[in-house]
Amino acid sequence: MNEPAPLPHIASPTSADPAVRDLEAVREIAEARRAIASEIGKRIVGQESVIEHLLVALFARGHCLFVGVPGLAKTLLIQTLSDVLALSFGRIQFTPDLMPSDITGTDVLEEDRATGRRVFRFVRGPLFANVILADEVNRTPPKTQAALLQSMQEGRISAGGNTYDLPQPFLVFATQNPIEQEGTYPLPEAQLDRFMFQIDVDYPSESEEVRIVNQMTSAYRPVLRKVLSPERILQLQDLVLRVPVAPHVVEHAVALCRASRPGGATASESIRRYVSFGAGPRASQYLVLAAKAKAILAGRFAVSIEDVRALAGPVLVHRILPNFHAEADGMTSRALVARLLETVKPT
Repeated sequence: MNEPAPLPHIASPTSADPAVRDLEAVREIAEARRAIASEIGKRIVGQESVIEHLLVALFARGHCLFVGVPGLAKTLLIQTLSDVLALSFGRIQFTPDLMPSDITGTDVLEEDRATGRRVFRFVRGPLFANVILADEVNRTPPKTQAALLQSMQEGRISAGGNTYDLPQPFLVFATQNPIEQEGTYPLPEAQLDRFMFQIDVDYPSESEEVRIVNQMTSAYRPVLRKVLSPERILQLQDLVLRVPVAPHVVEHAVALCRASRPGGATASESIRRYVSFGAGPRASQYLVLAAKAKAILAGRFAVSIEDVRALAGPVLVHRILPNFHAEADGMTSRALVARLLETVKPT
């Protein structure tokens, strides 16, 4: 089978001046964003905001937790992204009997037929891929969740007394089913905090659903073209770190997170009444990093307060833990984030 033809070449920066090279790279990534969205759109109908958050997380080196009922193309979306970017893809179906070695890999005993000598050889597990789909991650026991946690935090795994680096870029996109909680192991707050975003995947509109049905029940099988190489993605991820952020933008990101803590001096009455625990310092870092990625995806080499506020929902929603008062009054984490944005205004 022939490989799909690549997209027209997206020129890499050529200037000797580092500042000029960065500006050229910003134009490149904005062009690449349009190309990626166009290719993904060949398979995925709608879900524009989900795709946008997925791309922000990709270039900000952030892992994502997708929450949505079955059948909303979460798996297809993530696999399509890896196809468009020429990244290796690994899918792990988490189950209650899954062991850490099932995802990291294990040592197997082999015998050299010529010498009769026996040696252990490490067989790599499905975590050794650029893009990992951790399907129904809350269905596996804490020990296996901990193995996944190490890979997300450190970009490597430990097995048989040895440490192995995972391929870069390395991104984990995990899914949770919100309607079937029997037999699950809820993710601890420490592991939830490792996800940059929680992305809620909603039902499509009526017109989008009609298009989905027509497309998926026909012989239509689109050919996807590659947009960026893994090596160029790593370079563009480094570019995100060099995006300048004004002090007042950083201060606003920090103010949002500090105002989410019920014991804090800036917490509103709603936060004090309805929240058990708020967002920690990692949330402030993720807000700024994600805002940087959002800015360059839009072709801007500077971050605005609007970038930070636009991403407050997916960054904070899984870090604000409602208490029993909130449950009794029907107050959700998402509603609390909305109140937080109303309370903490830009200065």
